[in-house]
Amino acid sequence: MGWSQNLFRVLWRALSKEVKEQVGTDRFGNKYYYIPEYKNWRGQTIREKRIVESANKREIDYEVGDIPTEWEAWIRKTRKTPPTMEETMKSEKYKEEIKMKTKDFHEKEKLLREESNKEHLAPPVQTQIKGHASAPYFGKEESSVAPTSTGKTFQPGSWMPQDGKSHNQ
Repeated sequence: MGWSQNLFRVLWRALSKEVKEQVGTDRFGNKYYYIPEYKNWRGQTIREKRIVESANKREIDYEVGDIPTEWEAWIRKTRKTPPTMEETMKSEKYKEEIKMKTKDFHEKEKLLREESNKEHLAPPVQTQIKGHASAPYFGKEESSVAPTSTGKTFQPGSWMPQDGKSHNQ
């Protein structure tokens, strides 16, 4: 913020009778303020406000999780009293425990999955490729030099004349 905005803010607070009361800070260094309901210089009633002054002054540097859950609940007025330091420490400890348990669970689950995959998988099958499915001999035994017959089917042999001689002489 520029110095002109700070000057305007100071003048506005002086004229509006806005009294900012600090109620706490969090582990990130954010400061939390409560402004009680008041009447401004025109006689209008201004509702209470709960605001946070970020430790990181630039808005573009704000990320989700920069404000602890307990303080966010207080800012959004879902809880009436600001959280205590003990409460926030207890919450942080609980979050760390959950992270550790989740990590352990995923590691155990991964090991169990690997073991069960080894037990239930059949060994790979060796396949032989014997021509194309559209070939007339696909799925049948390979043709031999001599013709074969089973009564209903006739399989011609693969005989070829030798030396180009014809047999019709």
